[in-house]
Amino acid sequence: MKKKLVLAAAGVFSVFALAACSSSDKNEDIATMKGSTITVQDFYDQIKHEQSSQQQVMQMIVYKVFDDKYGKKVSDKDVDKQYDETAKAAEAQGTTIEDYLKQNGQTVKEYKKTIKQGLAYQKGIEDHIKISNKDLKTAWKSFHPEVEAQIIQIPAEKDAKDIKKQLTDGGDFTKIAKEKSTDNQTKKDGGKIKFDSQTQSIPQEVKDAAFKLKDGEVSEPIQTTNSSTYQSSYYLVKMNKNKAKGNDMKPYNKELKKIAKQTKMNDQAFTTKVIGDELKDANVKIKDDAFKNVLANFTKTNDSSNKSSNNQSKDIKDNAKTKNSNK
Repeated sequence: MKKKLVLAAAGVFSVFALAACSSSDKNEDIATMKGSTITVQDFYDQIKHEQSSQQQVMQMIVYKVFDDKYGKKVSDKDVDKQYDETAKAAEAQGTTIEDYLKQNGQTVKEYKKTIKQGLAYQKGIEDHIKISNKDLKTAWKSFHPEVEAQIIQIPAEKDAKDIKKQLTDGGDFTKIAKEKSTDNQTKKDGGKIKFDSQTQSIPQEVKDAAFKLKDGEVSEPIQTTNSSTYQSSYYLVKMNKNKAKGNDMKPYNKELKKIAKQTKMNDQAFTTKVIGDELKDANVKIKDDAFKNVLANFTKTNDSSNKSSNNQSKDIKDNAKTKNSNK
């Protein structure tokens, strides 16, 4: 089961740190050699036009605007919860969050600051969301209630087929899951897990196959591909308790609102407009000509610019997911 560990890169602060240097600091030598030197100003001039630097500055401005306006809605408890979830994700990948932060030159305090900014961004987007009955009906179409199941994750197709044969011949799913599954989050409990159509910790292919199973039925091996590593895994699912949603939306109103809200959050055109409105409201002014166009796409309205601005809002949204999407 894939679990992405989302950590803000330490380099996101480098451009602004250099821009904030005094004139004397910018003339400070980074390196000297026969007949020449490389100064802090030389370095700044070199990197400020790079695409990554432009992207970092854009993200920092947006995060700052949202943090200033919505940061008060993010509590220390919210930040700590997010940090703990990310730490668990790191452990599931066989590492620790402390080691990862050390590799990226960040302290826990600095990382928690990026978490707070990401959560403030999400709070700001959510503040603009209005859910209609039409949105709920759209969410209902793809909704499936929570099921109780067991899973076994195996890296090799041959091994998955062998396990399927063992299960068909009467093998104990719980025992095999504990012995063979590579999913560290469920194997200790025999693969037991609960999920619904919106659970992010389960690959979509697995959910689609699982929802079709009857109680007690075991799936064929289900192939999935990790979007980060492009490595394949194979899942076997045993359905313990499936549930049809029926025809009445009311019992699931809370879940449907959550789905509709997430759909809005994932709508790049919507988030692009929200970001543009917030930047305008904050009266953001770019003082360094090197970065004069970093926010331009958020204020353009023609079709050709929407594609570019949508990509920018997607980048910001991805960085803000400090682990709201599990695994």
